[in-house]
Amino acid sequence: MSLGPLLTEVIVTFVVAASLLYKYGDWFKHHVIVTISVLIAWYFSFLIIFVLPLDVASTVFRQCIHETIDGNVTILENLIPSGGVIDSNITPPINHTCEQPWGSVPEGVFPNLWRVVYWTSQCLTWLILPVMQSYTQAGDFTVSGKLKAALVDNAIYYGSYLFIAGILLIYLAVKPGLDLDGQKLKAIASSASNTWGLTLLVLLLGYALVEVPRSIWNSSRNEYMLRYAYFKAAKLSTEHSEAEDTVEDVIESLQGACACIGPYHPLYPCLETILNKLPPSLRERVGRRGPQQEGREERGSWEGGGRRNVRKSLRVTAVDDDSAPGAVPSEKALVRLHRQVIKALQTQHRTEAQWMMQVERVVKLEDVAQNLAAGYSLNGGRNFVHSFDPGYPLPIRLIYTPKVEWYWECVMKAKFRKLLAIIAGLLSAAVVWSEVTFFNKDPPLSLFAIFLNVAKEEYDYLSIEIISTLVIAYLCFCAYSTLFKIRVLNFYYLAPHHQTDEHSLIFSGMMLCRLTPPMCLNFLGLIHMDSHIIKRRFSETQYTQVMGHMDVISIVSDGFNIYFPMGIVALCLATYFSLGSRLLTLLGFQQFMEGNAGSDGDDDLTAELVDEGRELVRREKRRRQRTEDTVSRRREFGERFGASGGLPPGPASRYRLAKQKPEDRVRPIRREDSTESARAVLLQDVEPVDYVSGGTFGLRGAVGEPGAEGAEAPSARGGPRSWGLYQQMEAEGVDDDSIQTMGGRGGLRSARGLFDDV
Repeated sequence: MSLGPLLTEVIVTFVVAASLLYKYGDWFKHHVIVTISVLIAWYFSFLIIFVLPLDVASTVFRQCIHETIDGNVTILENLIPSGGVIDSNITPPINHTCEQPWGSVPEGVFPNLWRVVYWTSQCLTWLILPVMQSYTQAGDFTVSGKLKAALVDNAIYYGSYLFIAGILLIYLAVKPGLDLDGQKLKAIASSASNTWGLTLLVLLLGYALVEVPRSIWNSSRNEYMLRYAYFKAAKLSTEHSEAEDTVEDVIESLQGACACIGPYHPLYPCLETILNKLPPSLRERVGRRGPQQEGREERGSWEGGGRRNVRKSLRVTAVDDDSAPGAVPSEKALVRLHRQVIKALQTQHRTEAQWMMQVERVVKLEDVAQNLAAGYSLNGGRNFVHSFDPGYPLPIRLIYTPKVEWYWECVMKAKFRKLLAIIAGLLSAAVVWSEVTFFNKDPPLSLFAIFLNVAKEEYDYLSIEIISTLVIAYLCFCAYSTLFKIRVLNFYYLAPHHQTDEHSLIFSGMMLCRLTPPMCLNFLGLIHMDSHIIKRRFSETQYTQVMGHMDVISIVSDGFNIYFPMGIVALCLATYFSLGSRLLTLLGFQQFMEGNAGSDGDDDLTAELVDEGRELVRREKRRRQRTEDTVSRRREFGERFGASGGLPPGPASRYRLAKQKPEDRVRPIRREDSTESARAVLLQDVEPVDYVSGGTFGLRGAVGEPGAEGAEAPSARGGPRSWGLYQQMEAEGVDDDSIQTMGGRGGLRSARGLFDDV
């Protein structure tokens, strides 16, 4: 016996879980309690998946020992004559062919491990994580208020769980001759949890067992994936615009609250808590019209100011009606506003992260299409060319050269994905067949049970562990990946590069803990290692023994656990014929439908969204290209100034350069080596901007920059103020078209007149 394989899997699983959490989460930004809870949830769920095959191999060895002992006892009974005296010269043929598995562990290791893993994950998924998830979205300003709101929000989850447990308790109460004890109550609790998880698992697998192989096969078709990526980009752009509008509405509500609540108001700490949730740019927008101005007015009233401040103070203290115009919002109104702010910011963050990922995916597909066409047309020099710098490290670039990347992305990757799709399709077919036939024990019809029996006869424990790990991992991938594709659960996502928020991370850990135990029990039934399914006494896995037997609840052990998984067949057929997508399209939720009239085989609405997405991505690529060009120009300009001992580029240095003599100035800066921001370059693409010839950098009459023809000195007519307006609009992310509309042909010159009254 050796603990080496078990300890290795325990350590490797922890490294995998921590690495994935580091990739998707933000350890330095998220709360440490959230990070630790999600890490434990992911780690224990992965541990069940990777350690259960060792338990299966150990169970096969124990079954061999028990069968050998039972066989020897039967032989000894046959050798005993009727007189009851055994001939001492006869030696019973005792079988010693059972081979111990390489991952065998001492007795008691697996039971203790499963108790800690299973019950910890159950406490996390039903008690801690749901409350923590709702706690992060609660709008209350006290801990008790947040906890109360979290319990109310989780009433649906707890209600469904208690509803199942209540039915089981009523069934046991009316069943005669059955006494409840601690072991049976534990079985009821685990049965209710597994029933809930099995219901969700069957629904997810019914969709994923068809969609996963089909999506992998479609991913090998670059043209199809490009159209589908355009389609998703158009829908994500709409969601992102709606999220931006929601944030704008929330900001307006905050500005109204800030206009009514000053620094000396009792509710100002609550308002300050809401403002701290905002990013710095949004906080400045609220502050310009909110607490700063109101703070001055409140201080004026406290210092004995005029009648206007007195009336303001009286209105603040006397009115507490949310519906009255200009009324001070109540604490409940601030709680609702706080919750709206949290939800709006989370939605905005989600749509931004998903939009950036989608744009990167589209750019990669477009690069593959362009390199594929260029490589076959040139008949040589097949080097992969990126639209943007991929940022590969030097060691990777030395091995993954452009030529190797071209052959992988344009030739081998499609074939590899087709092979994966075929393997996934075979696994899905095996799972569906086994789910329908796993209750038939003699002869066994489940394919996984047949494979396990063949490996048992040869004592091939390595094959047993590989088959078990492969099947469990595939089931987990199918079920878990489907969660983030469901439209109803679209507000949850997993984005790499630390872009996933706390809410989605908690949801992922919660659902993984709920789905993994019933999925593993379902797998044990598929390989005929569950006595509740086979109805035969034999040595079971330690995992099954720890979870408890459901024999006390016959409606679950004899009915639901056996016949409900057969519903996967109907769900798979509905998914194969895309009945769900067609139904959602009829209800107004447009899905990517292929094969009807329209361009490229798509229907009309799908074709319109594809064209819209193509144009949106094209604009985003132009914006990124301008940004990269601007950065490179600024870098070159800085290097040139650094090499000549000059001044760094910037508004202040340009003002100082304007006061220099013409012979002391640097050479004229032309359009191609300009260091202006991407906003100014965008203006040049639509309306030509004249740059200074024979002088320093500036826009001709645009913002009153020194160095422009006809421009005045910084202290003259609106120069610094217009330049500051331009910088302010750029920092706030004002749309380029808006800047052009305000500026006209002269850049921001006409915008100066719009804000003369400010």
